[in-house]
Amino acid sequence: MNDTDAPQPEEQAEQAPQPHPWEGLQAEHFQLLRLAPLPADRSSGLRPLRFVRLGRAERHSSAQSLLRLTVDLPGQRLRREQNVLEVWVDHRNREVRFGADQGLQIEPLDRGLGRFLLAQGIAWARQRWGSYTVEGGALAVKDVLSEDARLRRDHFLRIQGFDVAYQDLAQVKASYSASRVSVLNPEWNQDKVQVIDLLDCGAMLQQADQNLHEQQVKITKLERRIDLFKREDSGLRFTIACLVALALFQAGLLIWIATR
Repeated sequence: MNDTDAPQPEEQAEQAPQPHPWEGLQAEHFQLLRLAPLPADRSSGLRPLRFVRLGRAERHSSAQSLLRLTVDLPGQRLRREQNVLEVWVDHRNREVRFGADQGLQIEPLDRGLGRFLLAQGIAWARQRWGSYTVEGGALAVKDVLSEDARLRRDHFLRIQGFDVAYQDLAQVKASYSASRVSVLNPEWNQDKVQVIDLLDCGAMLQQADQNLHEQQVKITKLERRIDLFKREDSGLRFTIACLVALALFQAGLLIWIATR
């Protein structure tokens, strides 16, 4: 190779930056979540009982740490950015960042999943790096679809310990921040989202199977009674038909005797 074949500094600078080695990190540990049934909501519609899968993966190095949480819905495909929360820890600057710039995109809405994911991320960060500062950020304008949506978003952040500040009188441009990881709240509404242990899951399936068996026994008994009633009904119909025929014969016989 001669000097003309070697890549020039300008060409090296134009090469695209390499993706972070943890960018495509996949979930390694899984748990079952129970979303409690809630009354129908005007904006999100029906909210029945649902079960979803929580995926968890984490990586550590001397410079950074990462927690990646995902929620998978059975029988439903999601976009890559949906139901994902990443918590990045910068050990050099002693700083923690929650979520991405585009915000936390949750499906289904209004089921407590967003608060649950954020609480899990806060609890993970508080265990080791409670003294680290929190990297704040701007709140996406697209989240403010209505006044009710804005109030729910602000309540969601404030109840977890973040400060929400507005830069304009119209309350459109907002930002969130927190002084330390230790001031954040790792709690969530457990009436809406429950973590199901594997043994509890097995007990639920066993109880459901037992209930199905009991229901099948009841259905079989009812079907037998219905068949018995059908046979008795057929016998009664035949008896009634015979009695009607006999009555008509006797009536005809009487009329014949009277006319003779």
